[in-house]
Amino acid sequence: MKKTFLLLATAILSLSAMAKTETNEPIEITRAFEEARKIEKNIKQTSFPARVYNIMDFGAKPDTPEKPCHEAINLAIIRCNQEGGGTVLIPKGTFYTGPITLKSNVNLHIEKDAVLKFDTDQNLYFPPVLTRWEGVDCYNARPLIYAYGETNIAITGKGVMDAQGDADHWWYMAAGRYKLNNGKRTQADGGRKRMLALAERGASVDERIFTPDDAMRPQFVNLYHCTQVLIEDVTFLNSPFWTLHPLMCESLIVRGVTIENDGPNGDGCDPESCKNVLIENCIFNTGDDCIAIKSGRNNDGRKWNIPSENIIVRGCTMKNGHGGVVIGSEISGGYKGLYVEDCYMDSPNLDRVIRIKTSTCRGGTIEDIFVRNIKVGVCREAVLRINLKYESREECERGYIPTVRNVWMNNVTSNGSKYGVLLIGLDDSENIYDINVSNCQFNGVTHAGENITGLTRNINIKDCTVKMAKKKK
Repeated sequence: MKKTFLLLATAILSLSAMAKTETNEPIEITRAFEEARKIEKNIKQTSFPARVYNIMDFGAKPDTPEKPCHEAINLAIIRCNQEGGGTVLIPKGTFYTGPITLKSNVNLHIEKDAVLKFDTDQNLYFPPVLTRWEGVDCYNARPLIYAYGETNIAITGKGVMDAQGDADHWWYMAAGRYKLNNGKRTQADGGRKRMLALAERGASVDERIFTPDDAMRPQFVNLYHCTQVLIEDVTFLNSPFWTLHPLMCESLIVRGVTIENDGPNGDGCDPESCKNVLIENCIFNTGDDCIAIKSGRNNDGRKWNIPSENIIVRGCTMKNGHGGVVIGSEISGGYKGLYVEDCYMDSPNLDRVIRIKTSTCRGGTIEDIFVRNIKVGVCREAVLRINLKYESREECERGYIPTVRNVWMNNVTSNGSKYGVLLIGLDDSENIYDINVSNCQFNGVTHAGENITGLTRNINIKDCTVKMAKKKK
């Protein structure tokens, strides 16, 4: 293992060192972000005719929780699609709805001061549709907003979409701390275990059909095999499960959204096997990973072999969550090309800033990760964590050796964490290598600037400062 770590005096930081932190960027990172600008130019933009379809013209009425208006909304979407596209408008007021299905050339626009509340009766979200759940192909509950194979679609507006998840609705199905003592079924009663077992033995997707009794919560937004997608400005609250789940999509922009979701598995945005993605100027406050990049779990990920690639993240704010920007764990199809810059992360309940998690169940290659200009208040564990032993007790076929390589992190400043860099490699192979951390300041560190276990090679940590936290008397 080759590594270099320059530890400067904690009490005094020279002006020259500070200048280096601000200006000295490796040429590899500069070139990478030049490439990111080329990728961004290749993202196809959405465009819609000027026609507007107000849902109230199709029978939707505000303030009627006893009569959800999803039939009216879906009728407006179908009409808009059939007439060549346009905007389906959710006007000011509070509207109650069930599942919504997007169609090509439709912009679902929720106006400022409009609130769309989704009914929590899971029977409304059946019969099931084709989706993925934790990286496994299956037929499960219809996502609250769903699209399959559509082109030029959008969800926009300054309004609020509320899935109404809480301990009594949706979240209890995850069991754990949310489990209710009222006899209602949860995923721990067998649904999730059965899904994973079916996938491990290679059962056809047609055998993987789940019902309300399986208690497998739906995603808030699941866009499957779609192109030219825009999600902009909307506030999403209290998702049953993952909030935004683009799956096998290309040319995707997520811009200016706010996600508040403290529920279990409450990820913010999970692009899975997606290509050419921009996520910018968003706010994430989540019960799980803020942004989590995926490419399928175990056999299903290897079968499709569709990596996620070319994802740009910039100008985002991350608060609570297991990780700020995460790759994995369902990453069997691999990943290439992540560009993260100009983000701010801060919360004692944010576990890691940049996190890569995988295992010998997953396999796959994760490479070309570029991170620069990140300001971190505090995080619970590590600024950079790479772990090849994630979920070591998972019941799965092992022997698929993952690789993480060519990771670059420059000009990251943190003010509180256990570690600066935490690497957990395998015991018998050097599959974490070419890791480069430079010009970073890790302040308020309680354990160590670096902690590296397992086999690694070419780990370069240089021109960084570590300031240990003062021990409490």
